[in-house]
Amino acid sequence: MWQGEILAGIAGLCGGAVVAVALAAFIIELGIIPRFAGITHTANHIFLYENCLMLGSFLGNLIYIYHLSVPFGKIFAGVTGFFFGMFLGGWIIALVEVVNVFAVMARRLGLKKGIGWIVICIAVGKTLGSLFQFFIA
Repeated sequence: MWQGEILAGIAGLCGGAVVAVALAAFIIELGIIPRFAGITHTANHIFLYENCLMLGSFLGNLIYIYHLSVPFGKIFAGVTGFFFGMFLGGWIIALVEVVNVFAVMARRLGLKKGIGWIVICIAVGKTLGSLFQFFIA
């Protein structure tokens, strides 16, 4: 009986590790981590960033798969959610920058000014939508 649970645990652990490494490889391959390191002038810590990315995605998978709870209270959950949101927003903006979505959109729409306002409106809309989903829906 307990041998099946051990086997399922090992399979889940390996599956989480594969997903974490694949996510980290995708983010690293797109050049998002080196871009963040270049912007913050901390390129000498790039391996630390990559290791933290893999560890965070691996632990996130473990928490999600095994429904683990982190007993630090609502304030910790709020602060953690805030940082998750900042990471996700930064990742989305970096991904958009890598594929040059705004440059293509501005060229096709003939925009010369106001691209900064478009980015701000997208960020505000994303934030309001997330708050709506979190508090109301």
